[in-house]
Amino acid sequence: MTRVRVVDSHTGGEPTRVVLDPPELGAGTLAERAARFDRDHAAFRRATITEPRGSDVWVGALLLPPDDPTSAAAVVFYNPVGRLGMCGHGTMGVVVTLAHQGQIGPGLHAFETPAGTVHATLDADGSVTVANVASRRTQAGVRLDVPGRGTVAGDVAWGGNWFFLADAPTGVPLDAAHADALTAHAWAIRRALQAAGVTGDAGAEIDHVELAAATPTADRRVFVLCPGGAWDRSPCGTGTSATLACLAADGHLAPGEVWRQESPVGSHFEAWYAPGPDGGIRPSIRGRAFVTAEAVLLFDPNDPFVDGLPA
Repeated sequence: MTRVRVVDSHTGGEPTRVVLDPPELGAGTLAERAARFDRDHAAFRRATITEPRGSDVWVGALLLPPDDPTSAAAVVFYNPVGRLGMCGHGTMGVVVTLAHQGQIGPGLHAFETPAGTVHATLDADGSVTVANVASRRTQAGVRLDVPGRGTVAGDVAWGGNWFFLADAPTGVPLDAAHADALTAHAWAIRRALQAAGVTGDAGAEIDHVELAAATPTADRRVFVLCPGGAWDRSPCGTGTSATLACLAADGHLAPGEVWRQESPVGSHFEAWYAPGPDGGIRPSIRGRAFVTAEAVLLFDPNDPFVDGLPA
């Protein structure tokens, strides 16, 4: 019987599972260890966050020794279908998890991720501010022919993951009650991006779709479809970063001006930016995360679904 210790949390309703007992990834840089996780541990990835021990909504976070000893930790984020470059809500979950364990206190902490080093500040009130990786818009006003849905226009931006940002379909509220319709629309956009050959830099797949609409309770409400088909219950940290990059590029948001982004369940992130390299920005996102469980996952070799249900 193999045992893996985890700590669960949620950020604005979106769950994170911090894995305290990662698989053996060998020596080397974080990039090398993350590549080994991709190559050799797909079963571990699925077993720790999908059914029967989790669900497609979960994001996992492997805690690893950092390359730089001054960093609090190195973190590899993943979801049921693969590894994520960065995860804003997940970083907040890591911070409150380490604080819950007594490993860090209020203040500024560095975390190494495959997308780059990010800094997170744990405030005395329990809120977390994540200074994310440099973000940028790479394509504006991309027009897609989406079968059955007409022409959809949107922007391509990097916020730690690749996003296509578009307006929500007319007449469909951005709330949990309409998640099926919104998911179908976002999936149709993602397929249209693939068919049209629209990508991020160096042919990178655009694997997140953000739909946005006006709301009286924030600057914007969003619905984010993540890789694998789950929708983000939080306002999405990397998606908020991509949003800020587009707003900054259009001159609609000044450096330091606070932007409030709302999720389909009504949770909020506050965000702002400073000018960044190559015409991009350095976004900061503030939110709250809460520890929900401490657990030990059990892996019985006699269990036919020890590695999770079939994909």
